[in-house]
Amino acid sequence: MTVRIECKRIGPMTPRRLFLACAATALVGATSPDSRPAITGISHLAVYSRDMAKSEHFYMHVMGARKGADPENPAGVRFYFSSRQFVEVLPAPAGQGASMLAHAAYLTADAGGLRTWLAGQGVKRLGPVLGVAGGDRWFVTHDPEGNEVQFVQSASPDAAAVPGAISGRVIHVGYAVHDRAKQDSFYRRLLGFRPYWFGAFKPPKIDWISQQVPNGRDWVEYMMVGAGSDVLMEKVDANQFGVLNHLSLGVQNMQTAVTTLYRANRLSPRHDGPQMGLDGKWQANFYDPDGTRIELMEFQPVTKPCCSPFTAESPTD
Repeated sequence: MTVRIECKRIGPMTPRRLFLACAATALVGATSPDSRPAITGISHLAVYSRDMAKSEHFYMHVMGARKGADPENPAGVRFYFSSRQFVEVLPAPAGQGASMLAHAAYLTADAGGLRTWLAGQGVKRLGPVLGVAGGDRWFVTHDPEGNEVQFVQSASPDAAAVPGAISGRVIHVGYAVHDRAKQDSFYRRLLGFRPYWFGAFKPPKIDWISQQVPNGRDWVEYMMVGAGSDVLMEKVDANQFGVLNHLSLGVQNMQTAVTTLYRANRLSPRHDGPQMGLDGKWQANFYDPDGTRIELMEFQPVTKPCCSPFTAESPTD
């Protein structure tokens, strides 16, 4: 990254003071969020599967997603809800533990520019920008808790919904978080994610913390575990990880969405809801064959949320 620096003397100034003023200007210019390429929304959630055929049935039959090739991994499959948003399903490696989360990915306007910007902020674990001719471009990094995070520059000119999908809009992803301060140093202070809402089963504990992307209304949800939450780390098993690590699809009307699945005999064997969430939005949960939760959520709250007000606008579609 090239930073142009112009230093002007304002009154008497020793050479040392002039140098320090120029250094301070350089630091501000290099770390300015104004130069960070836009991060506009959710791209996808990648999960592991122990039975790819069963996963395919869930994502295509129950969720109505469109199957596509996976340019990141020839053994994987993408299940598209729109031309830009999807679930990526990967064969579980031998010895895969309780968590089936592979990575989360966010949309950016400029993958190469964002990688260069992050390198300029001192981020060390940055993979190369990858892609296919005429297709998406992406790179990999990791958040402070070691979760793989991707930033994807979509090649699709629009976000057209897939016909027959129960939703054409991924509105958030969530995953287990142990240390809010560490994660905030990455998502909020470095990347510019914005507070949206937080809540809990038993305030003043905090179980969920939602942070919107800096240039859109999609969000990441910290699913808090350990001290300060209702979820004790020693109680987190494979079933609990499936609840924590999830993807949420926005729907305009929950009754219509669930009725559509019911009438077409598309309900997954394991499901719950609809129910009113503590954020004041109607929700219903479906689970893929490995227990990963796919949440349907209405875009807008219909009642006052618990614990905290919304501090940013909710997505509308």
